[in-house]
Amino acid sequence: MRRIALAACLAVTTAASVPVQGSIGDTLPVVVPESVGMSTTTLREIDRALLQGLQAGGYPGAVVVVGRKEGVVWRRGFGRTTWSMLSAPVTPMETIYDVASLTKVAATTMAAMILWDEGRLRLDAPVARYLPAFRGDGREYVTVEQLLTHRSGLPAAPALGSAATPSGARRALLTTPVRGVPGMRGTYSDAGPAILALVIESITGEPLDRFVARRVYRPLGMRRTAFRPSESLAKLIAPTSTTLAAGIVHDGNARRLGGVAGHAGLFSTGDDLARLALALLNGGASRRVRIVSDSAVERFTTRSAGWRALGWDTCAGGASCGQRMGERAFGHTGFTGTSMWIDPQRELFVIVLTNHVLPRETPVPIAILADVRADIADIAAAAVDLPGDPMIALRSDRRIGWAGY
Repeated sequence: MRRIALAACLAVTTAASVPVQGSIGDTLPVVVPESVGMSTTTLREIDRALLQGLQAGGYPGAVVVVGRKEGVVWRRGFGRTTWSMLSAPVTPMETIYDVASLTKVAATTMAAMILWDEGRLRLDAPVARYLPAFRGDGREYVTVEQLLTHRSGLPAAPALGSAATPSGARRALLTTPVRGVPGMRGTYSDAGPAILALVIESITGEPLDRFVARRVYRPLGMRRTAFRPSESLAKLIAPTSTTLAAGIVHDGNARRLGGVAGHAGLFSTGDDLARLALALLNGGASRRVRIVSDSAVERFTTRSAGWRALGWDTCAGGASCGQRMGERAFGHTGFTGTSMWIDPQRELFVIVLTNHVLPRETPVPIAILADVRADIADIAAAAVDLPGDPMIALRSDRRIGWAGY
C-alpha cells in the first residue's frame, strides 16, 4: 500500500514543482515567495514533509496552500483521491474535500460575523430571542456568544439518531439538554454551531447554505465550495468512506439534518479556502469585494474564552498550528483530516486538506497527519521568520507514534 501511495504522489509532484507567478481567475493571486519576504528553499521542506506522510500511508492524498496577504506562495497536490492508483490525482484547484468542522468557521461563523456587522445578531442575546422554541431546562440562559465559544453547557454532540427526517432532527436539536451551567466551563460541542445555524436561518429567512453562498462564496469566487455538492462534481470529490456516495457528508448528524448543518457538511477545495483566508488576512475584503468589516474580523478572531475566539480556535502552541505561530493566529481543524490557520502577525495562512479517515486495510496512525500538519505550519512560519535558513527539525523525520512506518 505504501508503494502505491508513493508512486501516486510522485506522478503528481512533477506537474507542480516550481512556484508560479500570476493570477488564477480574478480573485486568487499567486506570487513568488521572495517577492513577499519568504524563502522558496525553506518552503520546499513542505513537500518533503508531505511526501514522508504519504509514503508512510498517513493519507491517500493531500493538498496544501500557503500564502501571505499579497497572494499564494505555495500550492501542492500530492497523491490521489483514494488508496487506489486508479483514482484521480489531487490538485489544489479541483479536488473537493469534505472539510468537516471547518464548516464551523468557513460557513457558520462567517455568517455570524456578517450578521453581527449588520447589527442583526447580538452576541450577548439569549438564543431564545431568535429561536423561541429553545427554552426550558436551562436553555433560555444560553447566549449566542456561548454557542460560539463552546461554553453553553451543551453536550459534545446532539442526540439526533432517532430522528426520521431533517425536520425531525431540527426539532430534536432544539431540545438538546443543557448539561452544565452556561458560561462556566468549555466543552467542545457540535450542538452549539448546529443551533447557531438555526439562529442564522431565523434572522436571514433563508437556509444557511444559500446565505453563505450569496454573501461569501460567490462574491469571493469560491466556485467549488458548497453543501451537498452537485452529482456532476462527484469525480472531483475525495471520498471519506467506502459506503457513502461522493458528496455525502461524513458526519452522521449533519446527514440527519439533511446535509446542511452548522457544524459539518461543507465541501471545498484548497484554492477556494485560500480565497477566504486572503479576505480575512486583508481585513474582510478581497480586491473589489468586502465580505465583513475589519472590526468584525478583529472581534471574532481575538481570544475571549481560554484559547477560543468566537467560533475560531487560536494557536495554543503545538497541534496543527505548530510551535511558531503566535497567540493571535486563528483557525480550525476538521475530523476528516483538514485544517486552516491564519496568522495576522506574519500575514500568513496555511491550509492542509486530506481525507485521512478513508478506511484502509491497516489502520492509519493519526500521528502521521498530526506531525505533517504541524511541520507544514512551522515551515511556513519559518519561511517568514528565517528566510535564509532552510534547516528545520521536522516531526515527520522522527516518526514518533507512526507505528511500524
